[in-house]
Amino acid sequence: MRRFITTLAILLVVIVAGMMALVLLVNPNDFRAYMARQVEQRSGYTLALNGDLRWHVWPQLSILSGPMTLTAPGAQQPVVSAENMRLDVRLLPLLSHQLSVKQVMLKGAVVRLTPESDSQRPQNAPVAPGRSGSSEITQGWTFDIGELRVADSLLIWQQSNGEQINVRDVNLQLSQDSHRQAHVELSSRISRDQRELVMNLNADMDVNRYPQQLNALINQLDYQLTGADLPQEGVKGQAKMQFSWLGDRQAFSLKEIALNANDSQLSGNVSGTLTGRPQLDIDLRAPMLNMDSLLGLADGSSDGQQAQSQRAGAAPVIAQRAEHDNSDSPLNAIDGKVKLAVDTLRWRGVDFSQVALDASSREGIMQLARFSGKAGNGSFSLPGSIDVRAAQTAVALQPEISAIDVAALLKAFSLPASLSGDLSLKGNFTGIGLTVAAFKRTWQGSAMLNLDNAQIAGLNFQQMIQHAVERSNSRVKGTDNAAAKNDLQQIKGGATLNNGLLTFDELKGSSPVLNYAGQGRVNLPQQLADITFGVTVTKGWQGDDELVKRLQQTPVPLRIYGPWSALNYSLQVDQVLRQQLQDEAKKRLKDWADRNRSGDSSVQKLIKDL
Repeated sequence: MRRFITTLAILLVVIVAGMMALVLLVNPNDFRAYMARQVEQRSGYTLALNGDLRWHVWPQLSILSGPMTLTAPGAQQPVVSAENMRLDVRLLPLLSHQLSVKQVMLKGAVVRLTPESDSQRPQNAPVAPGRSGSSEITQGWTFDIGELRVADSLLIWQQSNGEQINVRDVNLQLSQDSHRQAHVELSSRISRDQRELVMNLNADMDVNRYPQQLNALINQLDYQLTGADLPQEGVKGQAKMQFSWLGDRQAFSLKEIALNANDSQLSGNVSGTLTGRPQLDIDLRAPMLNMDSLLGLADGSSDGQQAQSQRAGAAPVIAQRAEHDNSDSPLNAIDGKVKLAVDTLRWRGVDFSQVALDASSREGIMQLARFSGKAGNGSFSLPGSIDVRAAQTAVALQPEISAIDVAALLKAFSLPASLSGDLSLKGNFTGIGLTVAAFKRTWQGSAMLNLDNAQIAGLNFQQMIQHAVERSNSRVKGTDNAAAKNDLQQIKGGATLNNGLLTFDELKGSSPVLNYAGQGRVNLPQQLADITFGVTVTKGWQGDDELVKRLQQTPVPLRIYGPWSALNYSLQVDQVLRQQLQDEAKKRLKDWADRNRSGDSSVQKLIKDL
């Protein structure tokens, strides 16, 4: 045992002495020009190392540098800049004065993906057919380092529209083997407009044919998006997928996607090309898609304080655009197709099932060939188009609804759920904007509607009229039995919407005990209603036969008006009773005149006046 320890100590001394001798005999600055030359030959980029290079022995033999920059040909700013860089090198090649780098580590680096850091082709430089100047430079680029580590760094990405995104706290660890199979671990944080996205990525890549082809398996992608105008708990989840890139065709594909966000799940495939006008093909399926959870809605009341309480708070004014327009809408830049099948969809407190979307977009116009689903025992179909070519979104829809609970729809659109029943509707609507607020203010159109098993909460037309008649005339009264319900079995009519004013031209309703017809209007933005009905109670009367017969045939005017929170009603029973008294008086005077054969002109004049 003593001999083994002695041998081990001698070995350690020899290694340490050899490394010290190597450090003394080999000057790392001798490799400065070699490293710059290798980088330029492999990528066309210029590597600049400022300051002396020095050795770092423990725990890994490394070369430390001062400030470094990596600049693309003709660029105004470097792509990568760092205050220091560490190169972990292999020991044996140094014995023959050769440099073999195992790992490159950058800490506190700044990576710029901006027009100023992009490669520029010199003026009047020849361009090979079918190539641009920048593609010639990067055509032969390969990543030839065993390991790369980037810690606590910053990525600056400037988009084509001039907007800049800063990706902070970038921590990257990339390694590859001799077969060019790479493993990537990445974490970062993006903050913008009082929102923050935190993500962690773990992936395996095949870079054997890069840049012509790249294949990657994203083992796990964890993310969380929090901040202003989002749910209080944010949007978070995980994702897995297979990624492929074909550089020659500028085509990509995402296969076997498994994504969850809060309590929603998505799976499927996405593919596309980036040449010319980008093309996108999306085919996804969702067992559950909860839009209320993703948007921070509470029971469908997104426009009120209740919905706002479900969110983390509105973005400050300084972080909001003065006026929204479609200049940066993806539909203006990308064409493609979307297929989405959702088993269960929740939107504004309403649960839908078997939802199917089949849409296509071309040059800023999205055609909804199919948007259908079921809700309870009913169904809906919502074909139409969405046009984002102008500053404001133009929408045209042709809804068809069959037997859907109207109370749930009213609640979803932030309207008072004072009406229940099964709604069927067929119409044509156009407008500006896709929000519920826009629907209430800037949409136009018309529809024919039918409401079965209808019931108006708090209003019993039969009892209202019968009680009013009883108070005005003791000769008749209404029956107080189970038949006196406020069930309006069926309502039919037409409706017209014009910039927030909903007009009912002709409504007709019937039940076993009454018939009615009405017309009026509802002001959606101001939440006001003014509707007049003519209600005829056909059953449930007792008393004077003549008066009962009159009441069974005469509509009683009923006006419902005022704000939704405190509706008023006006019932004009006196007109019906006054007419009945006039007709009865006229009849009795005529009978008296006939019996007495009177030709008195004053009597005839009185009968005529009545």
